[in-house]
Amino acid sequence: MHIEAGVVQGAKMILSYATAVGVVGMGAKLAYENIKENGVLSLLLKTIVSIMVVFMCFEVLPHYPVGVSEVHLILGTTLLLVFGVAPAMLGLALGLLLQGVTVAQFDLPQYGINVTTLLASMLALNYATQKIIPKGTAYKDISYTQMLKMSLIWEGSIVGWVAFWALYGQGFGAENLSEIVSFGSAYMLVVILEPFIDMAVLALVKTFYKSDSCTLMFDKRLTNCKA
Repeated sequence: MHIEAGVVQGAKMILSYATAVGVVGMGAKLAYENIKENGVLSLLLKTIVSIMVVFMCFEVLPHYPVGVSEVHLILGTTLLLVFGVAPAMLGLALGLLLQGVTVAQFDLPQYGINVTTLLASMLALNYATQKIIPKGTAYKDISYTQMLKMSLIWEGSIVGWVAFWALYGQGFGAENLSEIVSFGSAYMLVVILEPFIDMAVLALVKTFYKSDSCTLMFDKRLTNCKA
């Protein structure tokens, strides 16, 4: 989902700064609410692990340039289910920044674009999850069908945002449209893999974490823990 350098240029980059401020602001609001509910230490621990997962997804797992962007397995649904929306958003934003600062400085000019794509997609996923998963259902007990719906929302939102940035930056020319379609087609293949990974993670949670008591490392909804 890293938009290629040069796709959006010049004064058009201003929009990416504005959207980045908006989604980061939403992330900060959710982080504040998370602190009030769970405490600073819990948010900090979950955010650190989220950053590590995101960095691994960007740099360790296979990723391929296709069309206007790159195809990554980012595991956004996993982050949301295990750690909650606020740590997931912080992990995505800071993990992306860490990658840019340490190993991919050429991506830093597009940081506003890429962080908007990730955080806006996470917000969409969080909203959809509240509709897909009935209230009172622990995340560890969700079905494959529910998981697939969540993955479609997550990956679909990322593809939609990448398409928006590409059209905004390069217009509706045949070559640009072809590259967008190529990227979208390749990226949606991730939907086939991601739900299986998520179901495997949730199976491990059910196997090794049977307690309904709360832990600093997991989102309360994962097991419907009781304080």
